[in-house]
Amino acid sequence: MPRAMAPRRYTDRMFEGRSFRHCKVCGSPVAYRVPADDNRERAICTATACSHIHYENPINVVGTVPVWGDRVLLCRRNIEPRYGLWTLPAGFLELGETTAAGAVRETEEEAGARIELEGLYTVLNVVKAGQVHLFYRARLLDTDFAPGPETIEAQLFTEAEVPWDTIAFRTVRETLHRYFADRQRGQFELHCADIA
Repeated sequence: MPRAMAPRRYTDRMFEGRSFRHCKVCGSPVAYRVPADDNRERAICTATACSHIHYENPINVVGTVPVWGDRVLLCRRNIEPRYGLWTLPAGFLELGETTAAGAVRETEEEAGARIELEGLYTVLNVVKAGQVHLFYRARLLDTDFAPGPETIEAQLFTEAEVPWDTIAFRTVRETLHRYFADRQRGQFELHCADIA
C-alpha cells in the first residue's frame, strides 16, 4: 500500500521559534526583538506603517482513548512521522472547534470510529515540540471501524496485547500507561505532565 501524503505537518523535532520571515499582514520582512511592555522576542514587522507583532504559540493536539470493554482502540499510522507505528487517534486542533469537538473529529477521521466522550483525561506539555497534547477518555459506540487515509488499520487491544515497542509517541505511551493503571484502580482522574 503506498504511503499517503499528510495534509498537515506534524513535527517531533525540537521546536525552533523564529518561524516568521515576513509579515502576514503586509508582506514586509520581520525582525525579532522585545516589544515595549513584553518580556520576550517577537516577530515585528519592519514596515513603519505596519509594525504588526506576530506571536508564536504552542500547537494543540487533541485525541481520544477509545475503549470497548477491556480493550483500547489504536491506529497504525499511514503518514510520517512514525509511519507504520501505533497511536491513539489524535491530531491538530482546528480553528473554530473546541478541544472536545476536535478530539471527536480526529477519532472519526483516523479510525472511522463513533464515540461518546467521557471527560478530559491527560494534558501533556511537549515544550520541545511547541505542543500541548490533550486526550479524552471515550466509549466506543460500536466496533465497526472505517480508517481514513492517514491510518493503515484500526484495531482493539487489551493491555497485554498493546504493541508497546511500536507506539509512535511518548504522549500516547504515557496516556496508555496511566489509563491502564487507573482502570486497574477503578478510578479515573485528570493527569497533567511534562514530556521531555
